[in-house]
Amino acid sequence: MGCEVSADDEQRRIDEDTRRESNWKRWGPYLAERQWGTVREDYSATGECWTYLPHDHARSRAYRWGEDGLLGITDRECRLCFALALWNGRDPILKERLFGLSGPEGNHGEDVKELYYYLDATPTASYLKGLYKYPQREFPYASLVAEGARRTQADPEFDLEDTGLFDDGRYFDVTVEYAKAGPEDILVRVTASNRGPDAATLHLLPTLWQRNTWSWGRRGEGYWDKGRISRLDDTTLLAEHPSLGRYRLACEPVGGAAPRFLFTDNETNAERLFGAASASPWVKDAFHRHVVGAEAHAVNPDGVGTRAAAWHTLDVPAGASAVVRLRLSAESVELAHPFDEGFDAVFEARIAEADAFFAARRSAALTAEERRVVRQADAGLLWSKQFYHFVVEHWLDGDPAQPPPPPGREGVRNAEWRHLYARDVLSMPDKWEYPWFAAWDTAFHCVAMARIDAGFAKQQVLLLCREWYMHPNGQLPAYEFAFGDVNPPVHAWAAWRVFSLAKQSGQGRDLAFLESAFQKCLVNFTWWVNRKDVDGNNLFTGGFLGLDNVGVFDRSKPLPGGGHLDQADGTAWMAFYCTTMLAIALELARDNAAYADIASKFFEHFMAITQAMNRLGGTGLWEPQDGFYYDLAHVDGQTFPMRVRSVVGLIPLLAAESLEEQHLQHLPLFKKRLDWFLENKPEVASHISLAEPRPGHLHRILSIPTREQLVRVLRYVLDEREFLSPFGVRSLSRVHGEHPYVIDLGGSRHEVRYAPAESDTGMFGGNSNWRGPVWMPINYLLIEALKRHHHFYGHSLRVECPVGSGRMLTLLEVAAELEARIARLFLPDESGRRPCHGDDARYSGSPHFRDLVLFHEYFHGDTGRGLGASHQTGWTALAANILERVAETRAERSVEG
Repeated sequence: MGCEVSADDEQRRIDEDTRRESNWKRWGPYLAERQWGTVREDYSATGECWTYLPHDHARSRAYRWGEDGLLGITDRECRLCFALALWNGRDPILKERLFGLSGPEGNHGEDVKELYYYLDATPTASYLKGLYKYPQREFPYASLVAEGARRTQADPEFDLEDTGLFDDGRYFDVTVEYAKAGPEDILVRVTASNRGPDAATLHLLPTLWQRNTWSWGRRGEGYWDKGRISRLDDTTLLAEHPSLGRYRLACEPVGGAAPRFLFTDNETNAERLFGAASASPWVKDAFHRHVVGAEAHAVNPDGVGTRAAAWHTLDVPAGASAVVRLRLSAESVELAHPFDEGFDAVFEARIAEADAFFAARRSAALTAEERRVVRQADAGLLWSKQFYHFVVEHWLDGDPAQPPPPPGREGVRNAEWRHLYARDVLSMPDKWEYPWFAAWDTAFHCVAMARIDAGFAKQQVLLLCREWYMHPNGQLPAYEFAFGDVNPPVHAWAAWRVFSLAKQSGQGRDLAFLESAFQKCLVNFTWWVNRKDVDGNNLFTGGFLGLDNVGVFDRSKPLPGGGHLDQADGTAWMAFYCTTMLAIALELARDNAAYADIASKFFEHFMAITQAMNRLGGTGLWEPQDGFYYDLAHVDGQTFPMRVRSVVGLIPLLAAESLEEQHLQHLPLFKKRLDWFLENKPEVASHISLAEPRPGHLHRILSIPTREQLVRVLRYVLDEREFLSPFGVRSLSRVHGEHPYVIDLGGSRHEVRYAPAESDTGMFGGNSNWRGPVWMPINYLLIEALKRHHHFYGHSLRVECPVGSGRMLTLLEVAAELEARIARLFLPDESGRRPCHGDDARYSGSPHFRDLVLFHEYFHGDTGRGLGASHQTGWTALAANILERVAETRAERSVEG
């Protein structure tokens, strides 16, 4: 274009949106990848969400709480949606959404069975790029279900790649790009590339529709009257919505031929599903019936509805591509020629601006390959924003215009969360596998997001603490299957890290954000203290705490045969909560002395927890013989440690915070209380050490483990026969492969065995596994903790890494070693193979796969193969931050060398 491009262009859009000068974030990738099979769409008597609205119903049934589509976009209130629909001439179903096995169908729980990739995105969605690989042969819906049923928990999952559909290249790469010419002017470019040896036909139906808000008999916020979509001319659709206004979708003719417009309503096909009359003769599955089933009368001949599609038939030669261009714009945007030379120029500008934006926000030390991985991690994080709507009160009561809920339904789940009112754009763990928020996932998303859109990260941190999410008693909602479950309390850590990362990026000290987050976390902290300290002795329970099957049994339920657990991780999480709140309070006290008193409260609470964890009953949760922290079981009057070497025993390492003496001089009230405590409580002084790493620079460390305990635990962490894998720290020691932990309780035998891949138990649905694989969030926290410990101990503390190697490293060097191992998951080795892709040769050999990266939920403890949800960006987007650190460490060593 010849115009100068700057990283400031995207930042300008972010700032204009923040100041509400221009609504740049109104439109984005907020459309779910899966709405079917969710709790919020489940109105059954038993809470069987997978069978109440399965994939087979999705094409025919109007959703109550949201929409889904294939690589689509919507406005932030999900009023008007746009996505792709595809047909290869062979499939039994029009491809309008991603397919996968439900929880009961998969041998390891729910699992998407598609190949799709998030390639690029900016914070304002000024540019988005996604890729879907669509087979030219019939999609194997039935065989995927059958094979999933045949396989056991001992078998790996059977994925689409395993069917052979992609072996000879007979598929389409369908790439969709979105570029904004303005806040209300969105350009769409769809490129269908035939990767096969023969010409092939693709039916492409870009679809525009309105979410059904009118069929439920309710009025008020979010319940709008029925709008309409109609034909404006041969190449243009007009959408009219009561709240959003009037929008046009212009469709460029392809090869001189205008698309054929199809119309229907977003209404349930009750005849097909229930044998009853539908509310409209034109129903949701009309396009499927018309295109695939050749039902000429399935669509509305009057050219009007609330769903419309532009049907293109593309004959694509072997190795060639076809391009379809569209433009969605508000009627107020003047467009005399929507597809003139300026169309592609907008794409060129937005791509260049995105390049400049990320170049400015990510380290210059990254190699080209590292930068490619980081860019896709950031893209996945931004694509994973989703409109999430769930008003629990309305859901429990049912809707006036619908059949009443079945008796007893309120006892199924979430009856105590009637106040929860969600109607927001939220960061999702995975928009197909987990298209609902999870409190502790959100915390990690925010830390990953802080490097590229700190404003959105801050908004997400605060949102779950607002009164329409947080329970009146102070509990944060866990996730929609059970809002009352308990996730690890990492929200304060997220607030502190987002504040710090934004400050490091030159955005200043946002004290208003930090203070607001702190006040909300105070309420949540109080809930923890009152509800999870069973005996009032500062040893905490908490349930499964996000670690699913890590325990010998389901820790969210009573012990078999009675009794209870003092949890090493539950207690350590609370100590970590204390040190984080202490750090925040001390930061706020720099400007408001009142926070010094609150800081003293968290200091004393931390010391009480630390003393209990290390000394209560003699040694607390510390087992001096083994040199490790364990859960403590209380059963039939007996107390004994559950000797499982798992990530549970590593959480105590996270609770470490340095107090700089020079900073404390400016906080006399806090320093006075600290000095009194040290003088009068000598029994806990061993967990507050003082050092002078350089003359005149005194600082202390608050830490659960003493130096000796830290070294002993790290002896396990850094042993490749135990926790240390080639790709980070495992969630369970490898020693339990040959030596499983076995215990008899309540007349039953319970066992924990090292399982480095998918779960071999059905606990928590069986779709995640904390008994061996590498998990990004825990590794990230552990690396940060090692750096905090190093900040205090410095070069005075070195440990052998790996154990048996003779290499003695500082804790900072150990952290760098762990970061390098994690980075290896995503980077190609000398043969071009990325460990995260396992043994699939396509990702190292095919030019159409080679540069694509998936960010899985967790990774094989020995090989690094990606497992679980395949698009967990999500917390695995933290890989971007880790790759940056690896690059910067490499650069620093190069300078030093």
